[in-house]
Amino acid sequence: MSDRLSDGVESVLGIVVVYLRFFNQIRNDSLCLRGGNPMSRSYFSSDRIDRLAVDVSDRELAILTTLERVRLATGAQLETLHFGSDASRQRRRALESLTDRRLVCRLDRTIGGVRAGSSGYLFALDIGGQHVLERLTNRSVRRPSTPGAPFVRHVLGVTDLYVGLVQAERQGLVQIQEFEAEPAAWRRYSGSGGGTAIVKPDAYVRLASDDWLDAFFIEYDRGTESSPTLIRKADVNRGYYASGIEQRQQGVFPNVLWCVPNERRYQTVVDVCSHQPADAWALHQVTLTSDAVGLMTGATL
Repeated sequence: MSDRLSDGVESVLGIVVVYLRFFNQIRNDSLCLRGGNPMSRSYFSSDRIDRLAVDVSDRELAILTTLERVRLATGAQLETLHFGSDASRQRRRALESLTDRRLVCRLDRTIGGVRAGSSGYLFALDIGGQHVLERLTNRSVRRPSTPGAPFVRHVLGVTDLYVGLVQAERQGLVQIQEFEAEPAAWRRYSGSGGGTAIVKPDAYVRLASDDWLDAFFIEYDRGTESSPTLIRKADVNRGYYASGIEQRQQGVFPNVLWCVPNERRYQTVVDVCSHQPADAWALHQVTLTSDAVGLMTGATL
């Protein structure tokens, strides 16, 4: 076995080990990993939450808001979003402070076993961060559910799209009016049989420039789902379009943007979409994930 192949296998095994531990140790009300049992939620009294909310800085609040929006992010992703260039030390100190106050939680090992400092760790809202956001925004913050490795990779891919859009916004290419990851992006409607159907995009994105406004339902595809599953997704999107709910509420139905990992998968998804009824073809766009931000913003980054 070549060194490169061996390194790749070791990395994959590292991911599996990390996330099996992740799965077994965390509770549903927090993604935090800690030695022993996590503190109970009662530890955060109303007075303590008030103090945390008063002390949180604007940058820290922005980090908490990002993690509430995307669920999971790496240290490197958070650095791109919230710190300038050459800010690794500053980012490490900030994330350590947030972690110590239980506003943010961190996996206790780096991704894939690669020792890359805090840039390789995964971060999510801890219980304190959930409480602070609820206190400051007067709205309920969803409690993350227990993830497995496929979920984690999937969520980090969606986070990458968000990071790319923020970079495009900083370049003046677009304005992000709305970005909701799942489940906030989901939509309910009455299906053909009268029961409740749910459209479950991985994200809802609304972008604006001086000349146009675009909306997208993102289907972040990693090439792991079967064609029948893809067909069902396309059917549900068509059913939601036919309901007219989104058009009445938002004025436009989002483009269903399938972000795929390679050319082979591109053709698979195109085939699935082309077998939809002709009046639904215009709902769908398919792109390589690497080209997704450029397509959404009308620019090549």
